[in-house]
Amino acid sequence: MPMQSNVHRVTPETALQWLTHNTSNRPLSKSFVAQLAGQIQRGEWQLTHQGIAFDEDGILIDGQHRLAAIVKAGQAVDVIVTHGVPRTAFTVMDTGRKRTGRDALALAGEVNAVHLAAALRGLHLYQQGTESAWSGASSMTSNDQLLELLSQHPAMREALTYGQSLNRGCRITVTAATIGWYLTTRERPDVDQGAWFAGVTTGALLEGGDPRLTLRNTMLNLAAGKTYRRKEDSREHLLYYLKSWNAWVEGRELKLLRRSPGETMPKISRKPVSAPAQASLSA
Repeated sequence: MPMQSNVHRVTPETALQWLTHNTSNRPLSKSFVAQLAGQIQRGEWQLTHQGIAFDEDGILIDGQHRLAAIVKAGQAVDVIVTHGVPRTAFTVMDTGRKRTGRDALALAGEVNAVHLAAALRGLHLYQQGTESAWSGASSMTSNDQLLELLSQHPAMREALTYGQSLNRGCRITVTAATIGWYLTTRERPDVDQGAWFAGVTTGALLEGGDPRLTLRNTMLNLAAGKTYRRKEDSREHLLYYLKSWNAWVEGRELKLLRRSPGETMPKISRKPVSAPAQASLSA
């Protein structure tokens, strides 16, 4: 039979029935199914040329993840469905590179798309809950979510320039520094962060116990491999950044930075700027 493609409104019931024809496909990725289902539930699903395909014998050869996501989401969506695909075409399906968040931002005209995508993803995870995982299926952020985040938080573009400078100054990850700068400047517009920035990036004239110097030295030691390094570097670095910033604003000494088991991500301090911090601002 010749190949034929049409747009179908695929319901969860239809998707479940079509999955019974899935007899020779790659293993199903539960994390990818969850990601697609989330897109459907958030209204991000769009009709494209990619869809569901059956071969000449009616065997499902493409689209098992889309069908499983429709079932999981419990919502019907429009999908291109193709029948009569030559079974020999199976070997060349899904061999292209998936479009990433970086690609989506670059196509939207954003510069520094790689770092901006990572920082937006980290900001999303922080907002989801300070203890949410920064890896695995639950940390997936769709391209539409990244674009929406940028529209909601346009100041992340400027924050990225500071994040890159902080990275060059003390080797903190660009993602953590960008998020840290954005959160503290947004939550505390009353604080002039010039002295904070200068202290962390240069360490000039700072004495032991100054939170800026402690953060700087901790990051440099981590980068040099002198201390234990965790897998989730950006999450870890953001925790250190916020702990140090809070101590600096409150005028507290901070001689050691570490993350205790079960320690939660700090919230931005709302205490008035301390006298020592005020002094550093006017110095």
